[in-house]
Amino acid sequence: MTTSSTLDFDVEALRADFPILAERVHGKPLAYLDNANTSQKPRQVIETIDHYYRAMNSNVHRGNHFLSQQATNALEAARRTVQAFINAREDREIIFVRGTTEAINLVASSFGENLRKGDEIVISAMEHHSNIVPWQMLCARKGAELRVIPINDAGELMMDEYEHLLSDRTKIVAITHISNTLGTVNPIKRIIELAHERGAVVLVDGAQAVPHEAVDVQALDADFYVFSGHKVFAPTGIGVLYGKASLLEAMPPYHGGGAMISSVSFEKTTYNDIPFKFEAGTPHVEGIIGLGAALEYLRGIDLDAVAEYEQELLHYGTEALLGIDGLRIIGTAAHKTSVISFMLSSANGDVHPHDVGTILDNEGIAIRTGHHCTQPLMKRFGVPATCRASFAFYNTKEEIDALVRGLRKVQKIFA
Repeated sequence: MTTSSTLDFDVEALRADFPILAERVHGKPLAYLDNANTSQKPRQVIETIDHYYRAMNSNVHRGNHFLSQQATNALEAARRTVQAFINAREDREIIFVRGTTEAINLVASSFGENLRKGDEIVISAMEHHSNIVPWQMLCARKGAELRVIPINDAGELMMDEYEHLLSDRTKIVAITHISNTLGTVNPIKRIIELAHERGAVVLVDGAQAVPHEAVDVQALDADFYVFSGHKVFAPTGIGVLYGKASLLEAMPPYHGGGAMISSVSFEKTTYNDIPFKFEAGTPHVEGIIGLGAALEYLRGIDLDAVAEYEQELLHYGTEALLGIDGLRIIGTAAHKTSVISFMLSSANGDVHPHDVGTILDNEGIAIRTGHHCTQPLMKRFGVPATCRASFAFYNTKEEIDALVRGLRKVQKIFA
């Protein structure tokens, strides 16, 4: 089934940068197809973190000794790398947080103070729980209402319905750029334009987009854009909140403590300028520097070729999986990225996704099973959970072939 790529794309050279891909699981070659969950890390990131601890480990923004200056310089260089990577106007618009979840909570808790009873927040039916629960909590605090954009059977936003949901009461639109479960790529620029016509502010969950396509926050005119490091080949526990400077400057702090202050007395505290106003306490220095290294690594790759190659994997994988009798793909949007969620049945009926994942693991194949933190989406499609294979640029068609063989084995076991 394997065919050669039509692209001049040296996947084997890229795979050599990722040490874990040479591992064996249960005696089988690892086929890591769980990239929408978390990505693997190139040696360039691993070596950067190792060098940090060996040569410059220190706290930042708090000392005038050599190590502190070195660590501070490395952290702020990483901030500028993020700025360039997403084309933010200024580096002070880049706030370091623990991940996408904290970034959304920060905006909901801080910008959300502007909301009043009767205001509305619009999200979509395909959102991750991290882009649902913080807004529910905000609505409960403020007496606001949560409105949901429906999706069609292909897993695409119903844009006409979205336009009808927008009103002068709409204050926030919080929307995923790419669905972690369906792979659907949403028309973010148009979504933002329509929201802005109503005076609403837009937060974009870019956790699944940044690893797969170039993101330009200025071209999108996003008010807030958030993503996690661990999905973009960087360490866990680090993420980014981009916000327009004018919005961030007007927002109250999210946490109080060291570094986010200008001066403190028992009578009054004055806050630091952005970005530091939102970065209380000792930051995840290792993670920030590792994130900078990961984005620099990606800047050294032809991202257009990456996107094209991943689309090739998506099309190959879709065709291969649809060749299995009893397999149904959930999410068939016309515009999607390299994520395939599916249900599998055998002669005796549906096979539970957890059983599928366990058997595949014994074959060295890593996929995600469950509701993928999108329980309302599972309900929309009438399934309790799905299997999900998600590809990165270091995956191969041979690994997809291994997945197909593993799924056929699952069917034989449950026949």
